[in-house]
Amino acid sequence: MQLEIWSDIACPWCYVGKRRMEAALAQFEHRDDVEVTWRSFELDPTAPTEREVSHAELIAAKYGRTLEEVAAMDAHLTGVAAADGLEMNFARLRSGNTFDGHRLVHLAAAHGRQDAMKERLFRAYFTEGALVSDHETLIALAEEVGVPAGEAREVLMTERYADDVRDDERTAQAAGISAVPCFVIDRKFGASGAQDPQVLVEFLRHGWAQREPAPITMMGDGGVAEGDACGPEGC
Repeated sequence: MQLEIWSDIACPWCYVGKRRMEAALAQFEHRDDVEVTWRSFELDPTAPTEREVSHAELIAAKYGRTLEEVAAMDAHLTGVAAADGLEMNFARLRSGNTFDGHRLVHLAAAHGRQDAMKERLFRAYFTEGALVSDHETLIALAEEVGVPAGEAREVLMTERYADDVRDDERTAQAAGISAVPCFVIDRKFGASGAQDPQVLVEFLRHGWAQREPAPITMMGDGGVAEGDACGPEGC
């Protein structure tokens, strides 16, 4: 069974969703028969290499919130993430473009290290305050997870895997995926949001019971409800 996950490196609910899907897979009877593939999604494709304003200032300006309201939102999400074993430091966050990071995830897939690359990028961004658009930072992160530094550098100096990222994004758009994380089984069933692991287990079981590739259908009434997610308009 193929499980594809559309997500962005800069999406906090995608990090939480990753951990919750891992918990669900650990409970799933056919875990060894599930192939997980990470797909690219950019919440803001027009983002600069690095924004000059802080995370709090950016969110406040973009969504018309006060800095106090943003702090409360961040504190809530930090607590939610901590319950799933994740550390988020929004005060250290350095916001920037994620396109090159997505290209490295595709490179890592060629080396059988895609999940490790995705995990490392999430931790670098949300926990360590790394600028994941910086090429030297990306090369170091890739090398940490077993992707040859020289090959990572070559990718970042060229347009290699750019089309793969855009293909993922076009597929998402055609399927009506507008918020992430979004989990898709066999291009047939989709569920969005960082949902409870037990809900995701039922989603996996439903997909397993109907394993025939078909156009993606987002599960609604009678299926898996939507959970917390990030879209172009916010998280």
